[in-house]
Amino acid sequence: MTGTLQFLMSSAGIGEDADHTHVMAICLFVTLLCACIVLGHLLEENRWMNESITALILGFCTGIIVLVTSNGSSSHILQFNEELFFIYLLPPIIFNAGFQVKKKQFFQNFVAIMLFGVVGVFISFAIISAGSSFVFPKLGLGKLLIQDYLALGTIFSATDSVCTLQVLSQDDTPLLYSLVFGEGVVNDATSVVLFRAVQKLTFDDFTSMEVLQMSGSFFYLFFSSTVLGIATGLLSAYIIKTLYFARHSTDREIAIMTLMAYLSYILAELLFLSGILTVFFCGIVMSHYTWHNVTESSRVTTKHAFATMSFIAETFIFLYVGMDALDLDKWKMATTTVGQSFGLFSTLLVLILVGRAAFVFPLSALSNYMCKSANTKIGIRQQIIIWWAGLMRGAVSIALAFNQFTISGDAKNPEFAAAITTTIGVVLFSTVVFGMLTKPLIHWLLPPHLRSYISDTSDPPSPKDLNFINDFNVPLLLDSNQRGNSGFFSGIVSRHSSLGMLLAAPTSYIHDLWRSFDDSYMRPVFGGRGFVPYIPGSLTIAEEDEHHPSHF
Repeated sequence: MTGTLQFLMSSAGIGEDADHTHVMAICLFVTLLCACIVLGHLLEENRWMNESITALILGFCTGIIVLVTSNGSSSHILQFNEELFFIYLLPPIIFNAGFQVKKKQFFQNFVAIMLFGVVGVFISFAIISAGSSFVFPKLGLGKLLIQDYLALGTIFSATDSVCTLQVLSQDDTPLLYSLVFGEGVVNDATSVVLFRAVQKLTFDDFTSMEVLQMSGSFFYLFFSSTVLGIATGLLSAYIIKTLYFARHSTDREIAIMTLMAYLSYILAELLFLSGILTVFFCGIVMSHYTWHNVTESSRVTTKHAFATMSFIAETFIFLYVGMDALDLDKWKMATTTVGQSFGLFSTLLVLILVGRAAFVFPLSALSNYMCKSANTKIGIRQQIIIWWAGLMRGAVSIALAFNQFTISGDAKNPEFAAAITTTIGVVLFSTVVFGMLTKPLIHWLLPPHLRSYISDTSDPPSPKDLNFINDFNVPLLLDSNQRGNSGFFSGIVSRHSSLGMLLAAPTSYIHDLWRSFDDSYMRPVFGGRGFVPYIPGSLTIAEEDEHHPSHF
């Protein structure tokens, strides 16, 4: 907590009690959250604005007001806290992304998503790290170490999936939404894992062994976190299926789902793994097994509850980023001139543009070669949109930058202060400018008459549809009886080269093995669609409305 509110309250003749000041800060922030929701609703149909941009602008304007009324002492209502971000705000956002993911689209485009989200991060990381290490010393940041430049590479390789998802429409551009959404989540997880791998290294004598050690640490964190998330999700499914919580109270099954999801993230952090990756795969497993083991009323409740918590956390983060742009302490500590600051800002923007182009277009061509279905082909127009939509940087970049360059929100030295202010500037510019131009770019490159041809008409309905629950009835992987009507499987038989045959031939066999294994061993134990016995006493939504007409 900063002293800004204490100054304002004392000027207004209000008591300076620390607890009262804390309550006042929370009250103001909640008021701002409500204002963001109202403004976001009013600007819902605006082609230039979205809720992320609205929250950023509102936070920026609030920071100006606080800065002026406090005579320039501070622009903050709340002090940035990494624990607040990583422990309380990020988990609901990432879990909801995994829980609400359209499984059919995600796994149908799995090859492209993993190429963009994993391989793409390493390409962007290498370009940004190398470029910044070459240019920054010439702009007054000569005291940064190798580890700092590698950290910058990971910081600016993390795309802002939150803002991107608010810009793209799942109904208008389902393939684009699936690719950018999937890449965004995997990208964030990969960036955080890579960031932690970099932090564990000692760079006194940087050799090829250090590179191997970093690679080994990355793969260990990646796979260990994934396994932990899957295990926690399966445990929650087994507990709910076995104990029949709904016999006594649906509240208990909702509570155990929520707590087990959060437990997966905390366990990962406790074991020094990637909480983002863990909670994401926990969300996917819960939507495949656990969600089908609860009553119908609990399914609707959990879906809306998780989405609401995620929405509030996203808005909170963008509000704070807007305010933090006016943190005078960091700007004063940074000893760079205006020209040097602009040079740092411009260099990072160019590196982000080049780094993303360096993997989006080549990896799209590789994905098109590997995937035979017409519904998964990525055209040049879509590649341009994917390149542009992924240029936005947001909350993850801010959090990683604070982790690397600050202690309790304060910069460690002038060079680190310059790195923080540059990061905030890039986040603000990319979110507002790139975010505002994304919708017009989509309308220009993909007019409505082209979308009906490009889009996959077999996509399940979006959450805004009244029948959104049906999406959770889609199997994790389609069975053999569904392949005749699925573009994904019908395209597998089209093999135009020996390499294509090598890549495509095992696919249907792996799917067959998984579906057989899932139906024979997994679902009988952990439940899921079609494998959950009727629970005596559980009510459907219609029955519950009949018995409890006043129940919301």
